[in-house]
Amino acid sequence: MCCTPFLFLGIFNSSEKNLFGEIRWFATSKAPLPSSASSMSPNQSSLPPSNPTISTSLSCVLSFLLSFSPSLSPSFSSCSLSVYSHAPCVVGRGWGACRRGCSQRLLFADSSLALPPEPTCPTLRMSKNESKTELCDLAVTMTQVDPQEPRRQSRRAALFLRYVQPCLAELLGSTLFIFTGCLSVVENVNGTGRLQPALAHGLALGIVIAVLGEISGGHFNPAVSVSVCLIGGLKVVLLVPYILSQMCGGMIGATLAKVISPVESYHNASGGAFNVVQSETQVGPAIVAEVVMTLFLTLVVCMGAVNGRTRSLLAPLCIGLTVCADILAGGAISGACMNPARAFGPAVAANYWAYHWIYWVAPMTAALITGSLIRLLLGDEKVRVFLK
Repeated sequence: MCCTPFLFLGIFNSSEKNLFGEIRWFATSKAPLPSSASSMSPNQSSLPPSNPTISTSLSCVLSFLLSFSPSLSPSFSSCSLSVYSHAPCVVGRGWGACRRGCSQRLLFADSSLALPPEPTCPTLRMSKNESKTELCDLAVTMTQVDPQEPRRQSRRAALFLRYVQPCLAELLGSTLFIFTGCLSVVENVNGTGRLQPALAHGLALGIVIAVLGEISGGHFNPAVSVSVCLIGGLKVVLLVPYILSQMCGGMIGATLAKVISPVESYHNASGGAFNVVQSETQVGPAIVAEVVMTLFLTLVVCMGAVNGRTRSLLAPLCIGLTVCADILAGGAISGACMNPARAFGPAVAANYWAYHWIYWVAPMTAALITGSLIRLLLGDEKVRVFLK
């Protein structure tokens, strides 16, 4: 009796998170089946020839289904499936009755994940000359992988990119900027006046913002971080780490400038610290100058780099030019600090603390004013609080 087997992939019973709880295969034949499986003798029929086309198709279909099943549990992922498709057996739920009179399970993939014994029916045995591919003996083995491991790795990478890398960028950028600024003050030539420090600070700040701005936003200034946080451009949880990174970068940059500078020049310039204010009469003008100049700087940063409506690709250049203009305009009144980290680093390295508080109070006051102006009046619809 010649049969043409037709394989049909049946029902997938899922339990909990296991998509393939049980796979049932049905083998049907165009020829009618005998009423009793035991009524046929072993010599009444012969095995149908193996069909490589069906074997290859079955292998591709089952491999495709397994590869697109992300919900497979680790226990199922480590099981092995074996299909003997050439056997003229009728398989129901669980064990099937073979035409030769034996009982053999053809495919087992239920939740117990225990493989059946090797087929003992003469009709299911392979000859030594027949290959596994020809008999469609499909063995699918998947390596057991913990599904939580990729999630843990991606979560660690996300935490690094969101919290650690921006702080490192702020540390590095502050170090380079303050090192350049302090060294320009220490090595300033008498004939150039404030032009050399102005150009050095402005160019260095614009460069580090252009290079590292995509990572951290390019603040490198606690006053800028406060103003950006007030308008929603920086998460509150990152404000303190940003300020600490900038202060550490200031200390590192000022220390590097101290190491490479001549001792006499370093002491004459107070290590790049702000020593313009020498008496109480200069405190008032210095505070006003620092507030206005820092307001100018933070307004350029927030409107040119954060606010959606006025954001510009020229923001690094505009910020650098603003620093240059402030130093040229107000350097003789207060030193034109505009940056508490720029004041803190040289003060630690040179141990110079005279009127140091001015360079914290005035820039932070300007940052609060900038945040209020943008939130209430100048911000776009996403930033502005009123009249949206």
